[in-house]
Amino acid sequence: MSQASKGEKHEAAKDRSMVLQKQMIAEHYERLERAPETGEPVVYTFVPGNLTELIRAFGALPVLPEINALQSGMRGRSRDFISEAERLGHSEDVCTYVKCDIGMLKSGNIGPTGTRLPKPDLLLLSYTGCYTFMKWFELLREEYDCPTVFLQVPYQGDGKLSAEHRDYIAQQLRGQVIPALEKVTGKKYDDTIEAELKRRLALAAKAEDDLVAVLQSAKKKPSPIDAYFGGVYYIGPIFSAFRGTEEGVAYYEALRQEVEARAAAGKGPITPDGPLDKQDYRLVVEGPPNWTHFRQFWSMFSDWNAVVVASTYTKVGGVYDFGFRHDPDDPLGTMADYCGGCYTNLNMPSRIDMLVDYIEQYSADGFLINSVKSCNSFSAGQLLMLREVEKRTGIPGAFIESDLVDPRYFSAANIKNRLESYLQMVDARRAERAGGGGGGGGSQGAEARP
Repeated sequence: MSQASKGEKHEAAKDRSMVLQKQMIAEHYERLERAPETGEPVVYTFVPGNLTELIRAFGALPVLPEINALQSGMRGRSRDFISEAERLGHSEDVCTYVKCDIGMLKSGNIGPTGTRLPKPDLLLLSYTGCYTFMKWFELLREEYDCPTVFLQVPYQGDGKLSAEHRDYIAQQLRGQVIPALEKVTGKKYDDTIEAELKRRLALAAKAEDDLVAVLQSAKKKPSPIDAYFGGVYYIGPIFSAFRGTEEGVAYYEALRQEVEARAAAGKGPITPDGPLDKQDYRLVVEGPPNWTHFRQFWSMFSDWNAVVVASTYTKVGGVYDFGFRHDPDDPLGTMADYCGGCYTNLNMPSRIDMLVDYIEQYSADGFLINSVKSCNSFSAGQLLMLREVEKRTGIPGAFIESDLVDPRYFSAANIKNRLESYLQMVDARRAERAGGGGGGGGSQGAEARP
């Protein structure tokens, strides 16, 4: 266990890129607050399948409700928002992102940085596997009484996006989404707008290259990044308002330089309790993190010198490390490919393949699933995933439970006990193998799992 866990907790250490990102987010929210005066149109949308480049090509500003919710959770404001939503009749079982967003709206619509969020001129829903998103936007449509456009993305039931599905998405972009943006912005999708869209798609591809280089640096030993806790900072700009922007490109250039310098020096990532240069465990994690106790959750791993080398959550807004890049030469087609390939739109075998690939390619010692109470898009089928990954890799997994932004469902003692028991089991298996016992398969790990 690291020294940091034995003394007083200090101010969380941060990468330079984290500070840069915080500044970018603050400036974006300030610009949103001024939108009613500047006349910039505002489009609400979601992270998976977001069309940020298209929105910005029309001169509009994106707002992502789940980003507002997770930021509110990290800043300790989600409890009151959720309580307000439940007081208004929303069920305890409803996605806590939704309740946090509705509660924020009903409490004055003050965003996580303290600025007021403007009303949307358009609700743009890219449906990529999460049914809750549709109900969420129905609620927002009732509140804001504004236009809504629905981009229906076919599910990858066969593990791939067929040509027919791709064409179907592109046709909707051309026939529904673009006309809706034309109406709220007063601009026509002409050669000028298309040229701007292509420019932004090229910027997106450049940032995607740098992000992939950062994520794949975790194959090194020691890993210069934490691909789960640190990873949520790395994906922040590209999954939200900054893909296809100069600011996004500058951020990912700086991040890549920072990470490559750490890798060259043989250094580990910065954690809330300092650098994690000594890494005793390399883990893969499935599922979103808890946001209300994010630092405490991360410290449970770093206290044991455990680094996460790959995670599925950091692919929820784009599976770039498997080859996808936005293509400026095919604007509508590439946006169709992007929407269809988001993690939440992948079938169960594809998700299992991804976990197995990460465990093998990143030389992981183990993998964990954080099952989130109110997020069915991630949590459905996770026990099946765990057993199949154990079977295919011979590495036992662990199962822990929390929630997105509802602090009532974060049990620090329970998570800590499960994690520590699991890492102790990993140690026992190592000792058994070192002694010539050979170790067992997934079923043995399942019995030992807390």
